[in-house]
Amino acid sequence: MKLLSHCPSYLKNHGSQILSLLAVICEEMVENCINCGGLYFFEFISCAAFLLSLLILCVYCTNAYEVFGKDKVGNVNIWLVSAIGVCFLVATIALSATSSESAAGKAACVFGFLASTAFIAESITDYFHRRKQHVDGHSENPAHTLGATENQPLNQQN
Repeated sequence: MKLLSHCPSYLKNHGSQILSLLAVICEEMVENCINCGGLYFFEFISCAAFLLSLLILCVYCTNAYEVFGKDKVGNVNIWLVSAIGVCFLVATIALSATSSESAAGKAACVFGFLASTAFIAESITDYFHRRKQHVDGHSENPAHTLGATENQPLNQQN
């Protein structure tokens, strides 16, 4: 697997992946649950979030980034990370509402809230960064075509 030059720039934003992994680990340490629906939902979402973030990392660090194109990968990344953050937040709220008073359950809630915040913050910063690049990269008349008024002479003489 060939690592590409843009891979290290994506690795700078690895906080959400680490936090989601810690949330998975803490959730797996919960031994007892009274209402296990929230715990199972959190388990599914936190594992899915971690695996999807690894998938995004694989796309950025392999030739798939160049095959799909920078714009398409960036758009998918923004939407996917946003969806992960929102789902992670909902799952963490469900876990905190149904969890017992165990230390592992509380730690899973804390790491869940931190991970969902990190995913949402990452998607917001990526959105504004891409928007800034889009605005800075385009001029008002990129093809340098002449408009209807530019084709007319300044002084019309009869």
